Amino acid sequence: MLRDELFEPPSEPLVQEAITAEPSSFHQVPLAARMRPRALSEFAGQSHILGPDQLLRRAIEADRIQSLIFYGPPGTGKTSLAQIIAQQTKNKFERLSGVESNVADMRRVLSAAANRLENKGQSTILFIDEIHRFNKAQQDVLLPDVESGVVRLIGATTHNPFFFVNSPLVSRSQIFELRPLDEQDLYELMQRALADRERGLGPLRVQIAEDALRHLARLADGDARKALNSLEIAALTTHPNPDGFIRIDLAVAEQSIQKKAVVYDGEGDAHYDTISAFIKSMRGSDPDATLYWLAKMIHAGEDPRFIARRIVICAAEDVGLADPLALLLANAAQQAAEFIGWPEARIPLAEAAIYIATAHKSNSSYLAIDAALEDVRAGRTLPVPPHLRDAHYPGAERLGHGQGYQYAHEHTDHFIAQDYLGASKRYYNPTEQGKEKAIKERVEKWRALLAQAKKPEHLT
Repeated sequence: MLRDELFEPPSEPLVQEAITAEPSSFHQVPLAARMRPRALSEFAGQSHILGPDQLLRRAIEADRIQSLIFYGPPGTGKTSLAQIIAQQTKNKFERLSGVESNVADMRRVLSAAANRLENKGQSTILFIDEIHRFNKAQQDVLLPDVESGVVRLIGATTHNPFFFVNSPLVSRSQIFELRPLDEQDLYELMQRALADRERGLGPLRVQIAEDALRHLARLADGDARKALNSLEIAALTTHPNPDGFIRIDLAVAEQSIQKKAVVYDGEGDAHYDTISAFIKSMRGSDPDATLYWLAKMIHAGEDPRFIARRIVICAAEDVGLADPLALLLANAAQQAAEFIGWPEARIPLAEAAIYIATAHKSNSSYLAIDAALEDVRAGRTLPVPPHLRDAHYPGAERLGHGQGYQYAHEHTDHFIAQDYLGASKRYYNPTEQGKEKAIKERVEKWRALLAQAKKPEHLT
């Protein structure tokens, strides 16, 4: 189907009326809506849940669908999949919107579903788009009929249902995450739309350059709706050549698809998933991945203080004593970012993030304080040994406080082996990463001297 780097649909007799019609009258329904898949065989992407032998596909084919919740970004096929399920399983399909519908609408649909089941024996699939928009009371209205099987609920949401949908509904539903379509899926989907004479752009005789079609697939960012609508804009706003062909080159494609809007909800999954990827990339010593996730947050308008706090935490938790300079640099970046704001704040934040990503790593401090805290919470409270107690007040000497304490600076190497805890505990286990290797050598030397000097009664 590729000829001279152009995609041209298979040659068929032309419908002259369609070619000569005004673009505005060619189709009133957007291409993305016309090209909705009618069966699983037409469904693009989501092989992780709809591929051969995958659970959801088996359930659909066996007509064993219970309540479902689909979540994922826009344009991944949540509504289309619900419609396919209703058609393939021969259920009545009812649709409500979390934005537009109210409790009265819900009760009307549920009552009709109960009558239908009792009188005709036909089940009802109730599809609720943007189910997260319903409040708790509205979602609770669904519970009795979902639990009794009057309706099979299919909820669609762009938000993580474990956070935005009531737990009782979640516990009664199977959760499936729909992922953004990859570039090849979108490329093939647009090819089908160009060739489809019944629902697509087939009658228009569109030829599109390979790089133009790839550009649309890439900038659609996994959103099938955006890819198809951009393709339609390109086709309907380009005048046919004298030979009757509409030719779309890269320049037209670039004009037809807007700048990619980063999917990023400041309070939703994208917010937390992106910062998680950012932190894990720094921890995993990948500066390039670190910069990408940082750039995504900057582009989306994330609060620089939020980013800076995570960099500071990572410097202390993941770099730690392997390179103590990391925490100083992270703290300086935090202060600089707060002082100068966007867009210049990107520079000190990037400097600190790259430094942390490329630094030696040690989480020994993090593990040490958590181990000590766990001991304090769960273990016996240790009294302060008498020789370490405050001896600066009248009467302390009579209580024996401070007696026997040795001042470390008066001894060789400013160290003296004496008991500082009253029990044998070890929380800090230094690594050999970076500068911590030298710390480990000192600590091991001091611990050996302390072990020799300890009295048996101090051991536990």
